[in-house]
Amino acid sequence: MAVVAVVVTVLIGYLLGSIPIARLTTGRDLRTVGDGNPGYWNAKETVGKRAAVPVFVGDVAKGAIAAGVGLLLAAEGDWWIGYLGGLAAMVGHAWPVFDRFRGGRSVLCFVGAICVLSPLTALIAVGVLAAVFAATRSFAWGARAGVFAVPFVQLVVDGPYRTAMTGVLMTFIGLRFAQAAVATRRSRAGLRP
Repeated sequence: MAVVAVVVTVLIGYLLGSIPIARLTTGRDLRTVGDGNPGYWNAKETVGKRAAVPVFVGDVAKGAIAAGVGLLLAAEGDWWIGYLGGLAAMVGHAWPVFDRFRGGRSVLCFVGAICVLSPLTALIAVGVLAAVFAATRSFAWGARAGVFAVPFVQLVVDGPYRTAMTGVLMTFIGLRFAQAAVATRRSRAGLRP
């Protein structure tokens, strides 16, 4: 029954995504420090690399588990339900019910979902990350290259339909970054968020 699988997947995905991993693992509300994003990068800058590792692992796990639940509940041929699980976790991370609906940008939830939904694509993207890191000595540039490589690699690995669903997930991330940019501009201009 696809309807039941969708409802359960979306509910579990959203609730998993809503878990405020950064606050639980660091003991700090990262929304009030640094760039205001309760994710790995801000945790690394605010509390240090070692303390930020559980944030990285937890946020990736949220997306991976949610996508995995979708795949487990889906009937044969309903692979798209796994993507709904990943998206639900991303939405939960962005607007967490457990943290006053103020969350992060969902990049690591996306990474976790892709690791489950297209493992070969994820593995190749990690290879791209490693190559760019080796060339630039910048993990940030390597991570960007790895994430942006995903749809191009996946198009070859999985074909256009799954890649289109990945495009939906990536578009969500883009919208979250756009929201953050607008909020930053408003804040600098002295306007209310």
